[in-house]
Amino acid sequence: MSGGRRRRRWLVLAPVLGFTLLALGFGWFLVVVSHGPAEPERHTDGIAVLTGGAERVETGLRLLREGRAEHLLVSGVHPQVTLADLARLAALEPEALGERVSLGPRATTTRGNAVEIADWARATGIRSLRVVTAGYHMPRALLELRRRLPEVELVAHPVVPARLRDPAAGGRARTWSLLAGEYLKLLAAWAGLPYWLGLPLDPPR
Repeated sequence: MSGGRRRRRWLVLAPVLGFTLLALGFGWFLVVVSHGPAEPERHTDGIAVLTGGAERVETGLRLLREGRAEHLLVSGVHPQVTLADLARLAALEPEALGERVSLGPRATTTRGNAVEIADWARATGIRSLRVVTAGYHMPRALLELRRRLPEVELVAHPVVPARLRDPAAGGRARTWSLLAGEYLKLLAAWAGLPYWLGLPLDPPR
């Protein structure tokens, strides 16, 4: 086969191969994001909640109330949210949370969450950390956290939003759009890319 024919053949095969790899990767992503919490009964030093979706903060507070950890950070919390606001979500008095709960208002992106959580974990002496975020967001959150906290053991505690628990969710285009978008952002984060087609890759979750 001549060199020209080989090049033309590769020009045809390369897009097919690329699409196949992307599809296989997306299948892996769907399996990973369907997993439930890892070691749900295990005690860890701390809990970190990455805000941006429903039920995440409530889940973190419930885990703290159940004694799954001694310390909790809510990363990316709105600057106007107070400890009293969180206490109402947990049906507790603010005094019951005391110094066990920290609020991180700086982060607005997943990478920002990772930086904020890493600073808090090192200052608090955290060696094992339960990470609470949406299941579809968990792979990217763990990727960014492992880059900044390689010395800390991370335990995934994904939350499935109500809209994805709906049996009809699989038939909705917006569900697949959400999952495909998260998969592409995961690939970009893995590659270390700050932008994709001129758009921010890491907007609020």
